Amino acid sequence: MTAEALKNFTKITAKTIPEVEPFASGHRACQGCGEVLALRLLMKAIGPEMVAVSCTGCMEVVSSTFPQTSWRVPWIHAAFENAAAVASGVEAAHKVMIRKGYLPKKRIPVVAIAGDGGTADIGLQALSGALERGHDFVYVCLDNEAYMNTGIQRSSATPFGAMTTTTPPGKYSQGQHTQKKNMPAIAAAHDIPYVATASPAYHLDLMNKIRKAVAIEGPAYVHIFSPCPTGWRMRPELAVESARLAVRTRVFPLYEIINGKYILNRKVNKPKPLQEYFQPQGRFRHLDEKTVAKIENRVNAEYEKIAKRAEADAPEE
Repeated sequence: MTAEALKNFTKITAKTIPEVEPFASGHRACQGCGEVLALRLLMKAIGPEMVAVSCTGCMEVVSSTFPQTSWRVPWIHAAFENAAAVASGVEAAHKVMIRKGYLPKKRIPVVAIAGDGGTADIGLQALSGALERGHDFVYVCLDNEAYMNTGIQRSSATPFGAMTTTTPPGKYSQGQHTQKKNMPAIAAAHDIPYVATASPAYHLDLMNKIRKAVAIEGPAYVHIFSPCPTGWRMRPELAVESARLAVRTRVFPLYEIINGKYILNRKVNKPKPLQEYFQPQGRFRHLDEKTVAKIENRVNAEYEKIAKRAEADAPEE
């Protein structure tokens, strides 16, 4: 079914980027927000014919302050923990209404949108259940690596060593003391047909992965890296550059998992030094050279795991 869905897949190119803007300007995102850029791109890729389920998080707070809204599509609010559960209900109800003749037989994308806190922490149970039940929907995690809209508290997606308001570095702490939870791997462990990582710095790659996720029938999970200048303590104009450096330093590899097969979309054979990615961000400024080297070793090891898996899964020529 997956191969059939992608058989005639047509990529978005620089010349065919949709002009439609299902996510309107005039929202209240912070200056230089990488997350709202990612949201705009994914909405352009899908188009206006969709149902968006948005749980509590930065993108809901900035876009839906009553009586104003930036959503030019059918949109439903969900609580912090249940975006996947609400999307499951919307998808199931749509099928029932088609079966009873209330709606024409037509597949409408249902897209759940949540932050890393609403995905990796509070919403993980609802997400796991929805993936396990096999609902036909797309789940998008916009990962800015902390609870930014409530005061920059750490989440389980916060990287090791990062400073947040709940992981302040000091005499007895180097910042976040646990490793970032690997949400794409957790989603893939459910044997769903499509999992992908994406970045707003590679906009065509991001938009085409969203298009694939929508085209494939069944649950799909897309994890989008979303720099937050406010929470990362960096200049607003550096959001896209930071997203690009995260890929070029191997911090955030771009890959897809289609029916369990890994595809590495952008090989990084000669990674840039991790310090180039860390330096502009105040959240890492307290780390010494020894700790940075330790983190860099782990980053490279995690990248090599994905690269080897993709190499093993590559079709024989």
